[in-house]
Amino acid sequence: METSTEGSAEPTGDDAVASAAPEAPTPEPAPTTATSTVVEATAIAPASLSPSRASDFMQCPLLYRFRVIDRLPEKPSEAATRGTLVHAVLERLFDAPAGERTAPRAKSLIPGQWDRLRESRPEVVELFADDPEGERLARWLGEAERLVERWFTLEDPTRLEPAERELFIEAQLDSGLKLRGIIDRVDVAPTGEVRIVDYKTGKAPRPEYAEGALFQMKFYALVVWRLKNVVPRRLQLVYLGSGDVLTYDPVLADLERVERKLHALWEAIRQATETGEWRPRPTKLCGWCDHQAHCPEFGGTPPPYPLPVRAPESGDAAQGRMGPD
Repeated sequence: METSTEGSAEPTGDDAVASAAPEAPTPEPAPTTATSTVVEATAIAPASLSPSRASDFMQCPLLYRFRVIDRLPEKPSEAATRGTLVHAVLERLFDAPAGERTAPRAKSLIPGQWDRLRESRPEVVELFADDPEGERLARWLGEAERLVERWFTLEDPTRLEPAERELFIEAQLDSGLKLRGIIDRVDVAPTGEVRIVDYKTGKAPRPEYAEGALFQMKFYALVVWRLKNVVPRRLQLVYLGSGDVLTYDPVLADLERVERKLHALWEAIRQATETGEWRPRPTKLCGWCDHQAHCPEFGGTPPPYPLPVRAPESGDAAQGRMGPD
């Protein structure tokens, strides 16, 4: 599950705020403290990419550094947490027999899934610490109910039997780069055709941002192709915030372009890791960033860089210049 709108898409609603939330599983480990015993002259290049971390770097290389290298803490948000809750409900609903997958049953799962979420991530309790009467929590849970109800106007779960739910995937390319992520749902037709489905609790992007929104899905399709040698028949984004369904039928050339783009991105991240040059890229998304206190664009100072660095060479690739998708 990816809770952020990927690539250059303009996030809206829940997904705009959710773009500030780290995904699970945690990205590749990176040292967080300097050491005087380091022998290597350069830092180790990143070993893996997920859609969210790739999107972070494309959005702002400094944001990637804050999350992956410095591992700065980020506060939970109501929007991102609601997205996690809704995803859990939609996943669990398929445990029931087809005829019992109704909107009332789905809504009845919300309290229990909220309890489980608070147990697994105690920090989300802070969201409503200043709500002693529970009024704000009740409105928040009510919005989660409305999102779940809207899903039933977009898909019919009684006619679906997912092959996989919340599927963790990982593939290593010939270059050594590992790609990983979590797919919300995988449907497989009797003929063997594969459909990858992702739920978004925000609103659908405007048409000019649709390509960016599909970046995450093409990333998943690339991993499935590399793992199974099968190009998914359809990629489907279900926007619960606006009641829209965005679909795309990829071809092999799409996945090859994404693979080239990810290799260029990986090289740019490697250069930044080795040189310590992580440039901020100001956009309107900065308003949702938790790290303004550490960002030079807001008068802040990043933490001391915890990795050994080398002087950049004249031939180094320009940071963030990934080229067209």
